[in-house]
Amino acid sequence: MTAKTETMTLNMGPQHPSTHGVLRVVLELEGETVLKAVPHIGYLHTGIEKLAEFKNYNQFITATDRVDYLAPMSNNLAYCLAVEKLLELEVPLKAQYVRVIMTELTRIASHLVWLGTHAMDIGAMSMLLYCFREREMIVGMYELVSGQRMMSTYFRIGGLYYDIPPDFESRTREILKVMPKRIDDYEDLLTQNRIWVQRTKGVGVISAADAIDWGVTGPSLRGSGVKWDIRKSNPYSSYDKFDFEVPVGKNGDVYDRYLVRIHEMRQSLKIVEQALNSMPKGDYIARVPGITLPPKEAVLNEMESLIYQFKLVVHGFNPPVGEVYQAIESPRGELGYYVVSNGTDKPHRVKMRTPSFVNLSALPKMAEGGLVADVVAIIGSIDIVLGEIDR
Repeated sequence: MTAKTETMTLNMGPQHPSTHGVLRVVLELEGETVLKAVPHIGYLHTGIEKLAEFKNYNQFITATDRVDYLAPMSNNLAYCLAVEKLLELEVPLKAQYVRVIMTELTRIASHLVWLGTHAMDIGAMSMLLYCFREREMIVGMYELVSGQRMMSTYFRIGGLYYDIPPDFESRTREILKVMPKRIDDYEDLLTQNRIWVQRTKGVGVISAADAIDWGVTGPSLRGSGVKWDIRKSNPYSSYDKFDFEVPVGKNGDVYDRYLVRIHEMRQSLKIVEQALNSMPKGDYIARVPGITLPPKEAVLNEMESLIYQFKLVVHGFNPPVGEVYQAIESPRGELGYYVVSNGTDKPHRVKMRTPSFVNLSALPKMAEGGLVADVVAIIGSIDIVLGEIDR
């Protein structure tokens, strides 16, 4: 007589510390083996894309910070670049370089949060404290340039909100001095650690072909050996002027995705140093009447400039009718903004192509056939932000 095998359905989340937000994964298990993993999303209901239709182009910049709250400047940049493409607006070179510095620091800060929480999920508790110690230096840079530690909204259509302060270079160089040794410390703790290797090597494997088929981008794609980085393939904001490598893995497992992000932090430091060493002179924002704000000094001293700023802030500007798509390489992968203009002061449509949403779709491919204990490690290795997923 053949024994009857029964499966068990288990809800992981939506209130689970290792799903990194209100994510629910319905697991069908046979013993400890995952037969099926189905992600369930939609618990946040932000409606942030719809919000864009009720804000003028400048007002919506502040909302982009909230899409990926661990990489706010990446979202600022993608949206501003899209609108600038719509306007055919040329951004001053100095502003482009500062944008590069701040978005690469953002990449490091995001990877630090990922590494600290990912390692804690697997059991390396002290990593969270070390990573947040270094992240503090970068959120300090956010506060320096914008006055805000997280939702900075520092970028503007045409350039930057303010010029960089006098101690911008010294503070950035302090990060460049400290971080390489700290990244070495992370690797000393994890890269050859037997427990870490056993929990990550050969776990959550996805082949290069499958990753491409599922639309995976960013470190999750490069961990499978695909050398694809939008900063190289479709350079924006002067990235073509900087020399850096695109780290890739070989096996497409949790361990390779870890190594890729570690090496990416080193490459980001390299880009920041190059941009700092060759910082151009000039204005921090394009001076285009009817689109960008007048200099603050003029607003404080000239009635005409004050009136002009008031009208622009309240009524905004009217781009030509058209549609654009602009993508950047965010810490999680391809972040794209599709913006449609109907000629009014508000976008007709803003659609975001967020990497967390697409990368999460590949979770079943990575998890099915593995152990239920490995699901936590796999979710962590994708590095999702639920604000990006539920829009």
